[in-house]
Amino acid sequence: MAKRRQKAWAGRFKEPTNRLVEIFTASLAVDRRLYAHDIMGSVAHCKTLVRAKVLSAKDGAAIIRGLGNVKAELDKGRFRFKAQDEDIHMAIERRLTELIGPVGGKVHTGRSRNDQVALDIRLYLRDALADLARAVVSFQRTLVEQAHAHRDVVMPGYTHLQRAQPVLFAHHLLAYVEMFERDKGRLHDALARLNVMPLGSGALAGNNYPVDRHYTAQLLDFPTVTQNSLDGVSDRDFVVEVVAALSLVMMHLSRLSEELILWSSQEFQFVDLPDAFCTGSSMMPQKKNPDVPELVRGKTGRVYGHLIGLLTTLKGLPLSYNRDLQEDKEALFDALDTVTSSLEVYTAMIARLKMNRSRLRQAAEQGGMLATELADYLVLKGVPFREAHETIGRLVRFGVDNGRELTQLSLNELRSFSAHFDADALTMLTVDAAIDRKALVGGTARKRVAQGLTTWTQRLAAHAKRA
Repeated sequence: MAKRRQKAWAGRFKEPTNRLVEIFTASLAVDRRLYAHDIMGSVAHCKTLVRAKVLSAKDGAAIIRGLGNVKAELDKGRFRFKAQDEDIHMAIERRLTELIGPVGGKVHTGRSRNDQVALDIRLYLRDALADLARAVVSFQRTLVEQAHAHRDVVMPGYTHLQRAQPVLFAHHLLAYVEMFERDKGRLHDALARLNVMPLGSGALAGNNYPVDRHYTAQLLDFPTVTQNSLDGVSDRDFVVEVVAALSLVMMHLSRLSEELILWSSQEFQFVDLPDAFCTGSSMMPQKKNPDVPELVRGKTGRVYGHLIGLLTTLKGLPLSYNRDLQEDKEALFDALDTVTSSLEVYTAMIARLKMNRSRLRQAAEQGGMLATELADYLVLKGVPFREAHETIGRLVRFGVDNGRELTQLSLNELRSFSAHFDADALTMLTVDAAIDRKALVGGTARKRVAQGLTTWTQRLAAHAKRA
């Protein structure tokens, strides 16, 4: 009978758990990464119990010392998990009891695994999101460095994947710096909302012991505690919010991936990805495949799937805790791992990206890219914009029909479409002039991009110092 009662909850049951059920319900393979935070929470809980005189100082000291020994075993990879360990909480408590005897069973006084795991995930995410924010900053820094190194490179800007207007390549990269700044902000916002201490909620109804929850929160550096025990054990909004933020990080990486895949193709030839970040074909010797961008693009759907999976799991759960919530960690951890590894490989790859300057300029000077400049010229001469737009449209059609770029047209040919064209119109027909006229805040003019590079370099350097 003793062997049948190895489970912490076995007293209620007449027969041991079916082996298939043990395998099916075990979460240890997933939640074991929470061990350091689980022990951190247990130490704080133990101190709170001692303070409330629920535990003697002697027992408290023994438990804390024992937890330190358990952590050392886990840190060094010497911890031996056993078949009866359902999850990381029970594995740690089982080993603690082995080391210090029955007093180890007192560590769980006044708490449930329901509020324990809610605490562990929050503690884990505080560290994970701080690390991820640093990874975002590192990637932003690499983008800014590449933008600075190529600050004089021009390229075609696109809408609908059609050439639209010339821009600086640095301006294009800084657009991604802005995107990832928003991503970083969302991570910080999620951190602010998850930084609430749920321990003391018990299984669902609260705690029968006179513990000071605010003291526990202080020990664990939480600014506040949860205000409703039912919500405290069943809330996973913060997990959804984190995975939603991670999904947006991946979405931005995927957009960049799509561009790199196109730009590195023989049809575009805008960039050359470093060989070390590409693979070849087992059949076709000439191939250089952009596998890293393709995999990041593919993994984006995987992170999206975790977000939808979490929302679907949560949408039908009555209060309070349900075992369905065990599914949150696998989705969360995989999303975190995917985003972290994607940022890491992208930071290394972008640092070695090579630009085909001549090909980019050639593309920026073709395809009627300066048509808007001529339309704006006519507007400044007093022509209504819609009339100017129609006039330049006919001019573009003339160039297409005759196989000539706008820059190849003479003044007389321009005047044949509008008498408002004067000699100064020809000065509008250069890529560099078109770029530098976009001098409003947010524009692609060289002076604006230079200001942006300086600002971002300083901001990212300051962030590095704070970190």
